[in-house]
Formats: sequence, structure tokens, C-alpha cells
Amino acid sequence: MPFLQPQNEMFAAPLYIETLVNVPLPQSFTYSCPPELAEQVAVGKRVEVRFGNRRMTAFVVALHQAVPENLSVPIEKIKPILKVLDQEPIFTQEHIQLAAWMARFYLCTQGEALATMIPSGRRETEGPHLSFSDGGLEFQPRDLSQQQQQAVEAICQSSDIHYLYGPTGTGKTEVFLSVAERLLSQGKGVIYLVPEISLTHQVVESVVRRFGDTVAILHSNLTPSQRLKEWRRIINQEATVVIGVRSAVFAPVPNLGLIIIDEEHDGSYKSGTTPRYHARQVAMHRCAQAAIPLVMGSATPSVEAWHLMETGKFQSHRLTARLAGGREPEITCVNLSHNKDGGCLSPLLTKEIRATLKEGRQTILFLNRRGFTHFFRCNLCDYQLKCKNCSVALTYHKSQGRLRCHYCGWTMAPPTLCPQCGSLDVGYSGFGTEFIEAETAAKFPGARISRIDTDSITKKGELQERLRAFREGQIDILLGTQMVAKGLNFPNLKLVGVVMADMGLNMPDFRAAERTFSLITQVAGRAGRFFPDGKVIVQSFSPQREAIAYACKSDVQGFYQQEIQQREILGFPPFTRLVRLVFRSASLAEARGAAQEVAEILYGEIQQHGLLVDVLGPSECPLAMVATNHRWQILLRGREITPLQRLCQRIIYGYKVAQKVYIEVDVDPVNLF
Repeated sequence: MPFLQPQNEMFAAPLYIETLVNVPLPQSFTYSCPPELAEQVAVGKRVEVRFGNRRMTAFVVALHQAVPENLSVPIEKIKPILKVLDQEPIFTQEHIQLAAWMARFYLCTQGEALATMIPSGRRETEGPHLSFSDGGLEFQPRDLSQQQQQAVEAICQSSDIHYLYGPTGTGKTEVFLSVAERLLSQGKGVIYLVPEISLTHQVVESVVRRFGDTVAILHSNLTPSQRLKEWRRIINQEATVVIGVRSAVFAPVPNLGLIIIDEEHDGSYKSGTTPRYHARQVAMHRCAQAAIPLVMGSATPSVEAWHLMETGKFQSHRLTARLAGGREPEITCVNLSHNKDGGCLSPLLTKEIRATLKEGRQTILFLNRRGFTHFFRCNLCDYQLKCKNCSVALTYHKSQGRLRCHYCGWTMAPPTLCPQCGSLDVGYSGFGTEFIEAETAAKFPGARISRIDTDSITKKGELQERLRAFREGQIDILLGTQMVAKGLNFPNLKLVGVVMADMGLNMPDFRAAERTFSLITQVAGRAGRFFPDGKVIVQSFSPQREAIAYACKSDVQGFYQQEIQQREILGFPPFTRLVRLVFRSASLAEARGAAQEVAEILYGEIQQHGLLVDVLGPSECPLAMVATNHRWQILLRGREITPLQRLCQRIIYGYKVAQKVYIEVDVDPVNLF
């Protein structure tokens, strides 16, 4: 429940303090206030309390001079707070109200929601500033094109939701910054969200170069105490522009005038832990409450965003011209089924790399798969070696000589014969970035090659250093996963090779085609940014599949039209809403039993109340086991989200789950694995 009264302004010293605690219990908790702490305590501060047998941090949301009417324990059992942790309040009434909305919408508790927003540091420490050592980049305000100027004027004149859509290199960032500049001149603050700081380094540079010391950067490399320091700078209006990842949407900007979401389609805006919020939905709520504009942008909008643009719910602004002098690259699709030598580089891609090297230009090779090969397989009995803790194939890493699980990290030495039938006829199917690196080095021995993925980037600052080296021409061929697909501009880049475009198409998720199309389009957009001779080679075993065929034709409109038609026929978002319940337990029988029992309860509730809700499942999750936990799931589907939320509330608060079973609730899931 929200706490709206500014009770910290009472004249008399408070006797009772109402708090929220980061626990899965829906109520607030009341503590008494020792006289010596009465002058220190205030709404918006954190206090240390004894919660059961533990010392925990609690958030002060209301002060009372009398015993609260809703007190659920005898007055003699009320415990005193132990200490006040903050000199000044670090969260506001808006945060308290936002936590109440999140608790209702995402089916978490208000304490869990508030804890997600607030830095957990106990004291402020100096935070490391990003290094902007890349030379030759110009971030001064530029003259806007007519399309850019029209977009800026439209955004500044209304508090609607705006979407800036256009191919990579058409100047979306400059529109964002120009709108931000306008609002800052009016004394307002701005939140600028990016998918990941390390992968959007050039965007962060442009923001800092444009706005200087008024920028606060909230990123994963900050310690909790360093994050608290930046948080206080924002509260004290020392920083009026906040740039950061998903959680920066909660930044306490005093006079917020605008929220920007760059690369809106990116899945990292959705939290993978409780509360499983989506930064886009939180931003929409904050902007609606404050009556301020929300601006989103991408070269490949999410299908939901595209549908909202088509139906007029979002104001769309189209950019078409590449402003740095380039043009859309020439895209060629190669059918890997016709590749006789079995390597990962087809003859055409090999020929184009050789020609690019001869010209003194650069190449990016993209594959969304780490490791040397994909998975261990017996050619006699078709046995595939999987992780002992998770139901996923192990990936071979040649540099380590080990098979590794990319979910729990478990490793093992590669076997020399099949563990199931004992056959010596074993091998590896598929290939990863290490395999591409080995083949590329063998085919182009004189080329300077570097690989970028989470296995090769192990030190702080190493990613920026390799990208800088590539930009300055010290690397000829850059290999990588999706780290090389986002927000990077390289003037001397001519060729992009997508090594296996259909890697993610067979995933059991209705968004698989959308993700594949987006990745191909985004990585292809790295070519032709500055010169009109960019080339893209897309390799695939299934070139006829819609996501690949439309991406290779650069037919964005065609892809979204057919994808939206399929979603409507199949009854998936944006035409329905989903809530996912995952039942997780070390015991397979208990996870399955809890899922089946809850499904029966849901069927009964739906029939009793005549609800238009589908129950899909129960069934094993596509990843049936992760980190020794068995996983079963139920999907609730309906036209409206409210009936789904109410059904889940009855399960969460009315169903006594087995002690060894944990239920995860995901409202509007973006990943069904």
C-alpha cells in the first residue's frame, strides 16, 4: 500500500516507524523509535532493524505518534530500530508510490520493489569515471537534418510516447541529445537508458562530452557505495542528466522532464530476478504520472512497439538518411548446405575477407555462440553430453581444454569415448567464436585477429581497449558475439560476416524469429556507416526462413507485417498478455507436483468466475534443469493483464506451496527459457 502523507514533517517526535523490508511478505513492519534517534529518523531514510533473528536494512515510509491502527502484533512486541543509516533521505514519496505500483503489477512485495531501486551502499566512496580516450570522435552539436528537426519539435511539444525509428547511422542519438538539451535549458532533468554501458561506450561518450559534469553514470562496474555517491549527486541536483542501464529508470531526478530509452528492443531492459520489471513499462508509468514525454528508439523495434506505432498509440518519427556519408550495405545470403568443405567460412565469405584485407579495410565476423564448438555428440547412438546440473549442452573451449556449461559454470574434461554406448566414433557439432578464430587464423595467417566475447574479456577495461584498437586500425578482423552488434561505429569497416544466422531460430520461444531478425539487422548495420561500399555476408542453413530472408532484403516493414500476422493467429503478444509461473525445486517430483496442483486450482478459478484466460501447461521448462534445480512452468494467457494478475495473487498468497518448491512469477515475460 502507498504511504502518501509527509509525516516526517510532524512537530512532535515520532514514537513509531512504519517500514518496508526486502522480504517476500506483503505487509509493512512497525518499529519503535528510541528518543536518542528521534531527530535523525525521517521518511526516505534507511534504518537498521532486527527482523526475526537477523539484522536487516529497512526503508522508512511513514512516522506515527500513536500506535498504528493496522498493527498486527501486540504493542509490547514492537522492537526498536537499531540505528539510522542515512544523514539525508535517499528516496522520495514518488519511489514509495512507484514501489506500490510495481508490487501490484509485477506481483512482488513493496519492500522487494523499493530495495531494487535504492543503492545498498552504507557510505559514499569515490566512483571511477569512464575513460574517454578515443580520439577523432566529434560530439559537438551538429546541424540537424529536416527529419531530425521535425522529430525534435514534435517531441518537445507533447507529453506523449514517441518512437524514433530508422536504420543504424541515421542520427537517432543526435535527436535524443537535442531534445535533452532543450529540456535541460528549462531546468528539467533527463534519464537516458542504454542496454549496457560497455556495449554503448560511444553513446555514453557523446552524452558526457555534450553535458559534462552534470552527468551521472549508473553502471554495473560501480560498487554499491559508489552508486550511492552518484545517487546523492542526483538528489542534490549536482547531476541533472542520468545515463545508465535498466535500473537507472529509478533515478531520483528532482524535476524530471524526459526519459529516453535507446535500443528499446533489447532484452536486457527486462529484469531476470524478482521483481521482474521491464524498464520500458516503469518508464511509461513514471512519464504518465509526471505528464512528461517518453522517447524510445531503435533500428529494430520490438514487435510490441511496432504494433503500437502502427495503431497510433506511439507517435512515430522516421529517419531514413545515413548522415555520415554511407548507405545501406549490400547484403548477400549464402546457403551453408552447399558448403562442401564443412568449415565455418564459406568460399564467398573467404573471398570477400581476402579482398577486404587487400584494400586495407576491416572485417567483423559475428556468431552468437561462445566456445570452440557447439556440443559433444556420439555419431553412433546420437548421445549429446549435457551439464550434470542443467539440461543444456556443454560447450567445448579449446583454450581451456574443457567442456563448460554457460549457465552454472560447471566444467569437465572432454571424454574420448561415448559415455552411453562406449563408441569411439564421437565428435563435436556446430562451432563457436573460438572455432571461427582458429579457422580464420589458419586461412589468413598475416591478418591481425581479435576475439570479443565473455570468455575472452576477463579484465576491467579490456573490451574498450580492443574496440579502440579496432577503431584505430590495429586489428584487421574482429570476431565476436552480440558484443559487436550494438551501437559501435568504425570508419574503416567494410565487411560484416554473420557466420550462422539461424543459430537461435530453433529455440522454443515465440520471439525467436524477432530476435534473429534484430541481431542480423543490427550487426549488418555496422557496415556502410561512413562509405557507400559496405558489404554483409549472411550464412545460413535455412535462408528461406522469414526472419533471415527479410533481414537479407532489408525489408523491415515486410518482416513486422508477417510477424504480427502470425502472432495474431497464434494468440501471442501484442494481441494477448502473458504471465509465467515457474516451479523450481531440487526434487523433480515436487516441482512437477506443485505445477500440476496449481494448474488444477487455476482451472477451477477460471471456470468458477467465467474468466477468458488460457492455461498453457503445466510442462517442463525448455531448460528443464538449471543449477541442480528442476523447473516446470505454467503460462497464463489472456487479452487483459488484470485477470491474470488476480489469479496469480490468489496462488501466491492463498496456496501453501511445498517447503522445497520456489515459485517465480514473471509478468509479460520476454524469455520463455
